[in-house]
Amino acid sequence: MADTRRRFLKWATALGSVLSGAAIGFPALRAFLSPAFQKPSAERWIKVGEVDQIEQGIPTRLDFTETVNDAWVETRAMRGVWIYTDDGEQFTVYNGQCTHLGCSYAFEKENNRFHCPCHHGLFDMKSGAVIDGPPPRGLDKLETKIESGVLYVAFRNFRAGIPEQIPVA
Repeated sequence: MADTRRRFLKWATALGSVLSGAAIGFPALRAFLSPAFQKPSAERWIKVGEVDQIEQGIPTRLDFTETVNDAWVETRAMRGVWIYTDDGEQFTVYNGQCTHLGCSYAFEKENNRFHCPCHHGLFDMKSGAVIDGPPPRGLDKLETKIESGVLYVAFRNFRAGIPEQIPVA
C-alpha cells in the first residue's frame, strides 16, 4: 500500500513538473523565437499632396499623425518629412528626424541647408549629406511614387546615432 502511494506521488510529481515546465517554457520559447518568424512590415504610403502644388527649389515640411500600436496600447504619434524638388518631376523626401539623436531639424533659407538645433548638425539641402557636426550619416531618404499627379511617400523611421541606415520596426 505504501509502495503504491509512493509510486503514485512520484508520477504525480513528475507529471506536475512537466506540465509546469511546459506552461512556463512554451510562452518563453515563443517570445524568444517570434522575431525570427515575424512578417516584414508593409510599406506605409502616406499621401503628401498634389505634385503641382509643391514649391520648387525650396524644401517644404509636411507633418502628419500616425496611429502606433504597441501591444494593446494604441497611441497617435506626430511624424514629419521634408520634400524637395528642383523641377516638379523628381522628388527627394527626407525623414524629419536628424540621424544623430532623432531631433527635428529645420531649413535655413539664407544658407540653403538643414540645421539640427540639438547638436548643430548641418545637412546639404539637395543631397541630404552631412556638411558639419556629429551626425553619423546623411539624412534618411524615403521612397516616393507618383500616382495620378499625387505624391506618396513610403514612411519609415531609422535607428539614430549609427552610420548604417537600419529601419525601426
